[in-house]
Amino acid sequence: MDIRIRLRGGKKVDAEFGGFTLRTDQPPKFGGADSAPSPFDVFLASVGACAGYFVQNYCQTRGLSTEGVDIVQTMEWNQEKHLVTKIRLDIQVPESFPEQYRASLVSAVNLCTVKKHLLQPPSIEAATCVVPAASSPEAAA
Repeated sequence: MDIRIRLRGGKKVDAEFGGFTLRTDQPPKFGGADSAPSPFDVFLASVGACAGYFVQNYCQTRGLSTEGVDIVQTMEWNQEKHLVTKIRLDIQVPESFPEQYRASLVSAVNLCTVKKHLLQPPSIEAATCVVPAASSPEAAA
């Protein structure tokens, strides 16, 4: 899958993929308009959303209700390095959630593809590619 990144002015950047557009912006303290989540917030949210998918799938395949099941994600931040040092996912279940399945929810979270990629990160490369100008009547004149 390819993702096309579009620079939209100001601090807004879109990611287009699979027929979707993921809009991002920066908060005002970084010069943005706060019109969308920041790319870093989207990155962090992807951890919890992925965990949520696996918890939901686990429950659905066993006929367990997900009513009242939430995941609360918290981050520990290193101020000096400006990095998240720990992500905690608390799977909240109602008292009615069967006790024999509670520990397995943690195992389900551990299947999260985003988490697996953070534990074994891919290499990231960047390159500049020159693209010829599009043909237009003005260019032909």
